[in-house]
Amino acid sequence: MKWRAVGAIYAFEMARTRRTLTQSIVAPVISTVLYFVVFGAAIGSRITEVEGVSYGSFIVPGLIMLSVLTQSIANASFGIYFPRFTGTIYEILSAPISFFEIVLGYVGAAATKSIILGSIILATAGFIVPLEIAHPFWMALFLVLTAITFSLLGFIIGIWADGFEKLQIVPLLIVTPLTFLGGSFYSISMLPPLWQTVSYFNPVVYLISGFRWSFYELADVSLGVSLGMIAFFLALCLSLIWWIFKTGYRLKS
Repeated sequence: MKWRAVGAIYAFEMARTRRTLTQSIVAPVISTVLYFVVFGAAIGSRITEVEGVSYGSFIVPGLIMLSVLTQSIANASFGIYFPRFTGTIYEILSAPISFFEIVLGYVGAAATKSIILGSIILATAGFIVPLEIAHPFWMALFLVLTAITFSLLGFIIGIWADGFEKLQIVPLLIVTPLTFLGGSFYSISMLPPLWQTVSYFNPVVYLISGFRWSFYELADVSLGVSLGMIAFFLALCLSLIWWIFKTGYRLKS
């Protein structure tokens, strides 16, 4: 393992975050706070509690997941797409480092940014609504695994995209709607039976459910199923990245 090469890629990506601090950290935090204000005030006045938890507190895990998912994809996809756009990707590919080290540098930086963002949002939420974390270890584990998994997905998107507009297609048209429909602002048990069944085909449901369980021990699906789903998605993303580097898909052309 060439840690110096990994560290160079990681440091470069983290330096880009410092240069765009407003866009990378401040803007997502402000957007999430507005969600707290709008949903907590508008809907919270009508739905005071969900399964014994105040509505403002109930939506915190979902809002954190919403930010972590979208920012992980955005950071990782732009991080690998920009070297492809400028042509500097060939310098990286020709360097004596493995594809695992390349992925570790880019995905590690993207996941770190998302974890920092999620932690800031969590701390900010503590000033707005009462919070309790029943299982801090599981909360941290879900946060880290989600950030890594969706950073891997963003890495794949960044290689697949052949234009800046394509970087936004999957996050805007697929991931964000799935997050809103995945129980971010409500419990799946509140839906009619038919829509409950449909919701279980949404992979984001399992992420939010497991993350919310770590806070309030409330879950729409069991903890084991949630962990199994994120492990499956993680393995799938790793397999796709291995195939991309093995075949040179969108890298050698």
